[in-house]
Amino acid sequence: MSTQDDFKKTQSYDETAVTGEHHSNHVRLEDTGKSRWDRMWPVIACGAGLFSDGYLNAIIGSVNTMLGKIYGDTYKKSKSVANISSITFAGTVLGMLFFGYTSDHYSRKWSLMASTLIIIVFAILATGSYGAGGSPRGMFAALTAYRFLLGIGIGGEYPAGSVGCAESTGELKAGSRNKWFIMFTNVQIDLGFVIAAIVACVVVVATSENHLRAAWRICLGLGVLPPLSLLYLRLKLQEPEAFKRESMSNTKTPWLLVIKFYWFRLSVVSIIWFVYDFSAYSFGIYSSSILLNILGKTAPLWKTFAWNILINFFYMPGCILGAFMADIKWLGPRKLLTFAMVAQAIIGYIMAGCYKYLNTPQNVGGFVVVYGIFLALGELGPGNNIGLLASKTSATCIRGQYYGIAAAMGKIGAFSGSWALDALQKNAGDNRPIKQGQDPFWVASTLAIFAALLAWFCLPNVGQDTIDEEDVKFREYLVANGYDTSKMGLEPSSSSEAITREKGVGLEGL
Repeated sequence: MSTQDDFKKTQSYDETAVTGEHHSNHVRLEDTGKSRWDRMWPVIACGAGLFSDGYLNAIIGSVNTMLGKIYGDTYKKSKSVANISSITFAGTVLGMLFFGYTSDHYSRKWSLMASTLIIIVFAILATGSYGAGGSPRGMFAALTAYRFLLGIGIGGEYPAGSVGCAESTGELKAGSRNKWFIMFTNVQIDLGFVIAAIVACVVVVATSENHLRAAWRICLGLGVLPPLSLLYLRLKLQEPEAFKRESMSNTKTPWLLVIKFYWFRLSVVSIIWFVYDFSAYSFGIYSSSILLNILGKTAPLWKTFAWNILINFFYMPGCILGAFMADIKWLGPRKLLTFAMVAQAIIGYIMAGCYKYLNTPQNVGGFVVVYGIFLALGELGPGNNIGLLASKTSATCIRGQYYGIAAAMGKIGAFSGSWALDALQKNAGDNRPIKQGQDPFWVASTLAIFAALLAWFCLPNVGQDTIDEEDVKFREYLVANGYDTSKMGLEPSSSSEAITREKGVGLEGL
């Protein structure tokens, strides 16, 4: 039998069946004595750290523009332009894979704490970057190194934080779980993008363009505050209930069975995440440069950053509206992702076709609106839902690694997009500005259509109780293949006393 047949066979379990000892000893979550706040604050503590990802990745676009103004060709013609923008993604990939492993095999909480401390330390060091003897190139190298190490900490927020957030939403009211997961994961990332744009503009106005050497350090330094603000809540965290009952930290992970069960689904999720981040992060990082080109070289820097605020603001209606739509029964995350990606591709093709009219100072308002709709649709669909699908389409015992691999593929897409966008524009030639603007939209839109088809035909629907159902299906699969599940859970002797919600049981609260 082929591995594809194995995959189809393993997915044939009834999705609503909860049988055997795993269900017979269930404890209703409303009987655990937890208040609404007790169930809600772990969701906030786990997920909201992704604000740092949005802020620290977005602010570097504005910092790049400032460094270009300060150092001229010394910076613009160096490799540092691309390295400083994209090197964080390389560190993030490493962090996702490393903390994905530790969050499954050791602790969700302490993996999250470690990543938080890394972010704080290297955000501070990046702010104070300095080259030997005051050398600009030495400073560029130091900033590049610190941004890489900062990325490792950001990477830990995904498999430890987002996975813990998804598992914690299982204790919220049915019909709102997808919404709250999105509100404290992707909405936080997008809010980070918006705040980064506002900070860059305000700081430049406050310091003036005569003091950009101070401005870029202030912008980076403010990125230390968000992770610091979450330290107390994260110290209070307990391991999620799903992790307590399903962890394989006390037993050997059956990797062959895991691969046979999940390889196809993980591949699909990873490809879609790659495509989304390819355009979302690369377009966001270079939005300041695109606007600078449209407004002209004589426009003051603050005006470029002010327009950038408007561009980034378009992320918010897309992700917030999408959060509320993700719990609609007839729609759900998979369909919402598909429809939004198709709509985004159509807008992208329109932008490519009309770019010669949009690429003028007098039409900059039209450019920002259409480009903003393009970005909003990306958040409405894949931005919100790919992380949700990655966190809820695997069993708890390997969720950190499953999510970490998928998210790492996304960041590889972001890293690739940063380089590809720059390469596309250079390949078009300096004397062909229209083609420089068109080509990225042709590529991004075509990839979006491809990803939409994958989501529609290859991903499962995700409901309110998918995490519990997935745990049951995977346990049944393990038992059917001779694996001893009695040692699963943080306390193996009581691992069978699972907290499993029955269909139709509602929780009071949110």
